[in-house]
Amino acid sequence: MERVHRLFELAEESHNEKTDMANRYVELARDIAMHYKIGMPKQLRTKFCRECGAYLSPGSTSTVRTNPRKKAVIIKCNKCGNVKRLPYGKRN
Repeated sequence: MERVHRLFELAEESHNEKTDMANRYVELARDIAMHYKIGMPKQLRTKFCRECGAYLSPGSTSTVRTNPRKKAVIIKCNKCGNVKRLPYGKRN
Protein backbone atom coordinates (compact mmCIF):
# COMPACT_ATOMS: atom_id res chain seq x y z
CA MET A 1 0.00 0.00 0.00
CA GLU A 2 2.93 2.33 0.69
CA ARG A 3 4.19 1.89 -2.87
CA VAL A 4 0.75 2.70 -4.26
CA HIS A 5 0.52 5.88 -2.17
CA ARG A 6 4.07 6.90 -3.18
CA LEU A 7 3.30 6.42 -6.88
CA PHE A 8 0.22 8.64 -6.58
CA GLU A 9 2.36 11.28 -4.82
CA LEU A 10 4.81 11.16 -7.74
CA ALA A 11 1.92 11.43 -10.20
CA GLU A 12 0.61 14.50 -8.40
CA GLU A 13 4.04 16.15 -8.44
CA SER A 14 4.68 15.50 -12.13
CA HIS A 15 1.23 16.00 -13.70
CA ASN A 16 1.86 19.65 -14.66
CA GLU A 17 5.13 19.09 -16.54
CA LYS A 18 4.81 15.54 -17.81
CA THR A 19 1.29 14.16 -18.02
CA ASP A 20 2.54 10.94 -19.64
CA MET A 21 4.74 10.23 -16.60
CA ALA A 22 1.81 10.88 -14.25
CA ASN A 23 -0.30 8.42 -16.26
CA ARG A 24 2.52 5.86 -16.09
CA TYR A 25 2.74 6.22 -12.29
CA VAL A 26 -1.01 5.59 -12.04
CA GLU A 27 -0.69 2.54 -14.29
CA LEU A 28 2.09 1.13 -12.09
CA ALA A 29 0.09 1.79 -8.91
CA ARG A 30 -2.95 -0.01 -10.34
CA ASP A 31 -0.79 -2.95 -11.45
CA ILE A 32 0.73 -3.26 -7.97
CA ALA A 33 -2.68 -3.08 -6.30
CA MET A 34 -4.09 -5.74 -8.61
CA HIS A 35 -1.05 -8.01 -8.24
CA TYR A 36 -1.21 -7.99 -4.44
CA LYS A 37 -5.04 -7.97 -4.44
CA ILE A 38 -5.35 -4.90 -2.28
CA GLY A 39 -8.28 -2.55 -2.69
CA MET A 40 -7.58 0.94 -3.89
CA PRO A 41 -8.57 3.48 -1.19
CA LYS A 42 -11.51 5.73 -2.08
CA GLN A 43 -9.43 8.93 -2.06
CA LEU A 44 -7.11 7.39 -4.67
CA ARG A 45 -9.90 5.88 -6.80
CA THR A 46 -11.19 9.35 -7.56
CA LYS A 47 -7.79 10.46 -8.90
CA PHE A 48 -7.66 8.33 -12.04
CA CYS A 49 -9.91 7.43 -14.94
CA ARG A 50 -10.97 3.78 -14.96
CA GLU A 51 -11.41 3.77 -18.75
CA CYS A 52 -8.13 5.22 -20.03
CA GLY A 53 -5.97 5.20 -16.88
CA ALA A 54 -5.22 8.93 -16.97
CA TYR A 55 -4.34 10.83 -13.81
CA LEU A 56 -7.23 13.21 -13.12
CA SER A 57 -6.25 16.70 -12.06
CA PRO A 58 -9.16 19.14 -11.70
CA GLY A 59 -8.91 21.90 -14.27
CA SER A 60 -6.22 20.36 -16.47
CA THR A 61 -7.05 16.72 -17.19
CA SER A 62 -10.58 16.64 -15.78
CA THR A 63 -13.65 18.78 -15.32
CA VAL A 64 -15.35 18.76 -11.92
CA ARG A 65 -18.94 19.88 -11.42
CA THR A 66 -21.64 19.45 -8.82
CA ASN A 67 -25.25 18.48 -9.39
CA PRO A 68 -27.33 19.72 -6.44
CA ARG A 69 -30.49 17.91 -7.58
CA LYS A 70 -28.90 14.49 -7.59
CA LYS A 71 -26.45 15.44 -4.84
CA ALA A 72 -23.41 14.25 -6.77
CA VAL A 73 -19.97 15.44 -7.78
CA ILE A 74 -19.41 14.78 -11.48
CA ILE A 75 -15.85 14.23 -12.69
CA LYS A 76 -15.31 14.08 -16.46
CA CYS A 77 -12.04 12.88 -17.98
CA ASN A 78 -10.85 15.30 -20.66
CA LYS A 79 -8.86 12.56 -22.41
CA CYS A 80 -11.56 9.95 -23.07
CA GLY A 81 -14.78 11.66 -21.93
CA ASN A 82 -15.61 9.10 -19.23
CA VAL A 83 -17.92 10.45 -16.50
CA LYS A 84 -17.65 9.49 -12.84
CA ARG A 85 -20.43 10.40 -10.39
CA LEU A 86 -19.71 10.50 -6.67
CA PRO A 87 -22.64 10.97 -4.27
CA TYR A 88 -22.50 13.42 -1.39
CA GLY A 89 -24.85 14.50 1.34
CA LYS A 90 -27.10 12.58 3.66
CA ARG A 91 -28.72 9.43 2.28
CA ASN A 92 -31.85 7.78 3.66
